Amino acid sequence: MHRIRSLGGVALLALSLVVSACASSSTASAGGDQPSGSPSAFPVTVDAANGSLTVDQAPQRIVSLSPTATEMLFSVGAGDQVVAADSYSNYPSDAPTTKLSAYEPNVEAIAAYEPDLVVYATDPGDLEKSLNQLKIPALEAPAAATLDDVYAQMTMLGTITGHDADATSANDALRARIDDIVQQVGDGGQGKTYYYELDDTFYSATSDTFIGGVLGLLGLKNIADAAKGAASGYPQLSAEYIVQQDPDVILLADTKCCGQTATTVAKRPGWSNLQAVQNGDVVPLDDDIASRWGPRIADLLEAVGTVLEGQSSP
Repeated sequence: MHRIRSLGGVALLALSLVVSACASSSTASAGGDQPSGSPSAFPVTVDAANGSLTVDQAPQRIVSLSPTATEMLFSVGAGDQVVAADSYSNYPSDAPTTKLSAYEPNVEAIAAYEPDLVVYATDPGDLEKSLNQLKIPALEAPAAATLDDVYAQMTMLGTITGHDADATSANDALRARIDDIVQQVGDGGQGKTYYYELDDTFYSATSDTFIGGVLGLLGLKNIADAAKGAASGYPQLSAEYIVQQDPDVILLADTKCCGQTATTVAKRPGWSNLQAVQNGDVVPLDDDIASRWGPRIADLLEAVGTVLEGQSSP
């Protein structure tokens, strides 16, 4: 998406959201009829982004090369089946984080964990081909383009790990929480504008991105939508453009990568008079949560919603 210096934080993960805009949701089907939400009856077949995958039994040695997949696997009750996760999988705290790279995967290092399933978000080269040669099942779970993709991916991971019921519960809980946040905000976000900051060089995300669509649930208007380069989904804005737009809310998804806070924003030339700064509506976000599409997306929505609750349209 943008500068290499941000790869340790939001940038590269955000790029995967751009690519995912064209990706379709994955679906899951089990061998034999079964009630919705019941434990998977094996063998099961799932239709992942890299094609149809059938497993004869629930995998017990999963390697996750995606921080989001790691979060989802734990969310659907398959955490005990994950034997290794990539270096960016820092949540939950008991995730078996390793030095495995999701961006430059070492197939020999992956194989050393003797996995019976490898889950990844993107294939930077010949990862799937190499795993196939070693007869290691591989499942691609790419970045979501919509919330429906999130639910579908959770369902798929629940099915292939033998946790259909847990996946259904996790999805129901996520839907209910998002609905509750939207209801609590009410019309507090209607008509208000926002600037979403990916890094301190003013890269942003439009409403056409996954995160933009999620924030749109609160009725907010995105100032990046009318900016030059918006067609990419992730335009680089200028400080002058942002000041001119004078957004009601500023969302900082660069608190970790770039050390940005309400204080640093207020010290930028010309920014101290912005409405968001004057009204205390500069919202620090967790970079990790902001760059993933897993169950914690509700945490991000709640952080924004808390600022909007009780406010009314201008």
